[in-house]
Amino acid sequence: MRDFVFENKTKIYFGKDQMCHLHEEVARFGKRVLMVYGGGSIKKIGLYDKIMTELQKGGATVFELPGVEPNPRHTTVNKGAAICKLEGIDVLLAVGGGSTIDATKGIAAAAKYEGDDVWDLVTHKATVTETLPIITVLTLAATGSEMDGGCVISNVDTNEKYGYFAPDNNPDVSFLDPTNTFTVSPYQTASGSADIMSHIFDVAYFSKNQSMDMLLRIQEEVLRTVVKYAPVAVEKGDDYEARANLMWASSWALNSFLYDGYFQATVCHSMEHELSAFYDITHGHGLAILTPRWLRYILNEETAPAIHRFGINVMGVDLGLTMMEGANAAIDALETFFFETLGLKSRLSDLGIDDKNFALMAKKACGPEGVLHGFTDLTPADVEKIYRMCL
Repeated sequence: MRDFVFENKTKIYFGKDQMCHLHEEVARFGKRVLMVYGGGSIKKIGLYDKIMTELQKGGATVFELPGVEPNPRHTTVNKGAAICKLEGIDVLLAVGGGSTIDATKGIAAAAKYEGDDVWDLVTHKATVTETLPIITVLTLAATGSEMDGGCVISNVDTNEKYGYFAPDNNPDVSFLDPTNTFTVSPYQTASGSADIMSHIFDVAYFSKNQSMDMLLRIQEEVLRTVVKYAPVAVEKGDDYEARANLMWASSWALNSFLYDGYFQATVCHSMEHELSAFYDITHGHGLAILTPRWLRYILNEETAPAIHRFGINVMGVDLGLTMMEGANAAIDALETFFFETLGLKSRLSDLGIDDKNFALMAKKACGPEGVLHGFTDLTPADVEKIYRMCL
């Protein structure tokens, strides 16, 4: 393994009674706040009023940007940045799940950009050297955006969806109250759980790079946590222990602690970004459909040991099986978990997706180099075959 530096600036308030600290944390950065949120569910569950009461304690002036989409649009980010520039916003407050937080990260960077289109930053036509401070109140365990520096922004005009890392764009403070996720639907809970697992698979676990054994064990424990608690949360949405474990698993799956000096291409995420860019499907559901087919496609003598290890240590696969048998059983178990235990639809055709865009999507997923590097390297032809396996 390589030498590495680990730093994560995000301060976490975890638990039921931590919102009382919101006004003091906001006050550290200023009084002019832009609150960013999605479709209005935060008002239905009373969270909006609770937050406004806290902000008023600190004398904050609050501006709002509602309506952030599930796959946040660059046009929405541009609206938020324009508000920041016009109103002299001091700090951003994201209230929602990963899409809301991602949009807010884009706003934080675009607000410091002299131009008027965040897509210039996302496509690296321009750069910024600073961003606005960010505070988040999480309402969905899935993306880990509450404790990392990345965001994913969509341009529906061009069917493009790209990750973007702005300088110093980790949230400064995140409030993680599991009770704010009690009303998340079984479907979104299942999709979010698949997203958590995919972050570990993509970023660290299924890799050519030799990882520190201690970190592999932690990765497996986070995966085991999802396997244990996701079905509980799907069945009983207000189970605090289940929601708390999923929420903390989400944060640690992607806050860079598990990387140990390597950063690899996120293969399934790259393939899924094309799916949700073209079809605007739920990101975690797309990952659930893709991941077992990807593992099945790349299974060979070199990849089997890691897949077998996952089966034994996470999914409870029979120790008596041969390496290849155990690897296949691991993939079978993952499919059963996603599609039967969590109840997610198993095929792209179930979501109204056909193969007409697969060739273009595969080419875009592989980028300008024409190869998607990862556990095994994939060409556009490989990616197209995996898409077809998902039909």
